[in-house]
Amino acid sequence: MSLQVNQLSFRGGLIGLTAGWLSLGSVFADEGASRRFEFSRPQMGTSFRILLYAAAPDRAQRAADAAFGRIEELNGILSNYETDSELSRLGHRSGDPSWIPVSDDLYRIVTHAQRLSARTDGAFDLTVGPLSSAWRHARRQRQFPDPDQLEQFRHRVNWRWLEWDAAQRKVRLTVPKMRLDPGGIAKGDALDQALLVLKRHGVASALVEGGGDVAVSAAPPGRRGWRVRLTPDRSTTPEARYLLLADHAAATSGDLEQAVTFGGKRYSHIVDPRTGIGLTDRRLVTVIAKTGIVADSLATAISVLELGKIESLLARYPGSHCRVDTHSGTGSETRRFGRFNRFLDSPATTD
Repeated sequence: MSLQVNQLSFRGGLIGLTAGWLSLGSVFADEGASRRFEFSRPQMGTSFRILLYAAAPDRAQRAADAAFGRIEELNGILSNYETDSELSRLGHRSGDPSWIPVSDDLYRIVTHAQRLSARTDGAFDLTVGPLSSAWRHARRQRQFPDPDQLEQFRHRVNWRWLEWDAAQRKVRLTVPKMRLDPGGIAKGDALDQALLVLKRHGVASALVEGGGDVAVSAAPPGRRGWRVRLTPDRSTTPEARYLLLADHAAATSGDLEQAVTFGGKRYSHIVDPRTGIGLTDRRLVTVIAKTGIVADSLATAISVLELGKIESLLARYPGSHCRVDTHSGTGSETRRFGRFNRFLDSPATTD
């Protein structure tokens, strides 16, 4: 039995996480095992699924319930749709010069995001909320965002204006009307946290999938890893590729389905925080990393980052590997960084 992974968007405001031309399609585990359990539940505006191996059904159910509960807890903290979430309340205090204590979960997101922003010169930016909101509205209305409004929003977006105090675990947004968008990081973190809960319940081998991104712990019994199908680029080969993963995560970022055309030019739902404009080049990114939070956030950042800077960025995150498919009017190109090929497991094709 296989787990079909749907391409669904995340209500929490993900930018660039629905998997464009390339997506995590299906997951395959040990067909003959008698103690494999599968659970699914709507969370964070998308579908989360858990596959795990356990000794008995009641034990599996308790572990899955606890993991889903943890994801729900994180959504209550990190959602930028829920007005009473901790993240939303922090945004409403933007411009307040006082330091604001935050939970361990929000602090973890902020610190990871800020380090990545510094390493990408702002290609990843947690403060992109005003711009991503403007472009979501533009796609719904089929109208290009008002240039004057975009310019106003740009003056509310800059990762340097989100400050954090490591000693006291406090943060502050130094410019009024700033808003945080955790869309490029929260889902990956939720995968990690769910796996941690499963491990505390004695589950050593599990897969957690959310909206097409995957994090796994130890391989299924008798197998080398969890086999994850990558749906290929529709404009090139019809053959599927597979990843073989154990104690790793994989995330994708692309814009096949979420784009809009204005004046003959195609604009992605992925916004470059540095310019305030939706990307006009078509790029699909697949990242493999040791954790979901790294895979998720790197996939978002690399969707924006200049190609020449990808290799040095990956070097800052040991164990991270990347595949980038770019498409333009002149053709298509695939580039791989790190040891991405080592994770490929496709009996029909070789790289």
